[in-house]
Amino acid sequence: MSQLTDEIQRRRTFAIISHPDAGKTTLTEKLLLYGGAIHIAGAVKSNKIKKTATSDWMEIEKQRGISVATSVMGFNYGDYKINILDTPGHQDFAEDTYRTLTAVDSVIIVVDVAKGVEQQTRKLMEVCRMRNTPVIIFVNKLDREGRDPFEILDELESELKINVRPLSWPINIGAKFKGVYNIYENTLDLFTPNKQKVTERVEITDIDDPRIDEAVGEADATKLREDIELIEGVYPAFDEKKYLEGKLAPVFFGSALNTFGVKELLDCFVKIAPSPRPTATDEREVRPEEEAFSGFVFKIHANMDPNHRSCIAFVKICSGQFLRNAPYKHIRSGKVMKFAAPTAFMAQKKNIVDEAFPGDIVGIPDTGNFKIGDTITSGEELHFKGLPSFSPEMFKYIENTDPMKAKQLDKGIQQLMDEGVAQLFVNQFNGRKIIGTVGQLQFEVIQYRLLHEYGAQCRWEPISLYKACWIESDDAEALEAFKKRKHQFMATDREGRDVFLADSGYVLQMAQNDFPKIKFHFTSEF
Repeated sequence: MSQLTDEIQRRRTFAIISHPDAGKTTLTEKLLLYGGAIHIAGAVKSNKIKKTATSDWMEIEKQRGISVATSVMGFNYGDYKINILDTPGHQDFAEDTYRTLTAVDSVIIVVDVAKGVEQQTRKLMEVCRMRNTPVIIFVNKLDREGRDPFEILDELESELKINVRPLSWPINIGAKFKGVYNIYENTLDLFTPNKQKVTERVEITDIDDPRIDEAVGEADATKLREDIELIEGVYPAFDEKKYLEGKLAPVFFGSALNTFGVKELLDCFVKIAPSPRPTATDEREVRPEEEAFSGFVFKIHANMDPNHRSCIAFVKICSGQFLRNAPYKHIRSGKVMKFAAPTAFMAQKKNIVDEAFPGDIVGIPDTGNFKIGDTITSGEELHFKGLPSFSPEMFKYIENTDPMKAKQLDKGIQQLMDEGVAQLFVNQFNGRKIIGTVGQLQFEVIQYRLLHEYGAQCRWEPISLYKACWIESDDAEALEAFKKRKHQFMATDREGRDVFLADSGYVLQMAQNDFPKIKFHFTSEF
């Protein structure tokens, strides 16, 4: 086997997604602990040291206790190289999460045992279904009171519209929680509520082993056997092929905060999860084992290091081997570029890398050359697809409050828009700048970051708009007539494309009826 195929086989690139507060960042931390990538989890709080979660490193995240930007973390676990993309659970940042899902080969969904499936989780599952992404579900917080595990399984099936198969099973829940029986490996793990140490494992031969009765007591052992019998009767045996096709989701139970059930999840994950898969481009399907390098930018992040005003473009490698200082072609501009300092990430810690393989995520310092969706190759003209911007739903005018800092404000807006956090429209009627986002929280994040990273102050002014839609037409006269009639509501985006700002659903519908020759688009990919 060649080195390239070998490296591809050991890669596992996945995202962890969930509703806010289901324990996604805590799970990420614990996976890093097993990989030896961190030695003390952020959840460990003592009076002397105050640590926050490793993957939430932006200032605003530490203050709010939520993840707002997708973090990338790579580490080795046994023979495997694991790349985790931790995504924001907060719905105001869903767009960042949708884009991240284009860069991963599989997904772990975290569900809170007490709350079950929540709205945000449903939405993200739809994106996984569209792409047939394999999914593993981790039911978290079993050390707290919650719902019956069978009830949770039914809800997962009906809400996420996917078949499930438990690969581990809890013995009681909440205060009486005693541990988990690992169906996949046929072992028993006993729970001791302790965040510091990993729990003991009882070696058993099968479900009828008397050692189970000794460990958990006769009543619980009997109930466990009945549950397992029911599971074997109701759910078909685990089928790896169905999992890889995105049709079956294995389910694990545990408590991420107490580092319980996490290793079982990880051990099964590295065995069954897919290594990097082929990626679709407009031209053809790109296979990871091809010799020639190709990759795409799925995220841009300004100011990873507040001391240096630099942006970093995150590139997902799709095929071939990426080498430092090798000449690569930037397809949109046609330029040939060399990257002297490509980095790999361990949350905020960056290391310069000399080579990377399909499935890896590489950070490239960016001085304004890249946009989300850009393709970089060894020379072939390729365009990776599926990185849309959605039509925003909330709008505000952005105004400069300090005339002396106009330059800083402009630069800050440009860089933050490059990240894809929000979209900028310029009103053609009065020349004012409008920021459009999918959630209220983004306005606060933009204002905060402009002040703390660029030293620019802005204030928001209300504007009542319903939706922004991109318009185009094959009929130049019709387009001109539309723009004349709606001149107060016309804007351009950063690409100079025409955008119609409708102030109500009724107005938008009327416009669509009155101007049949105009096409209205609600994502920027057309």
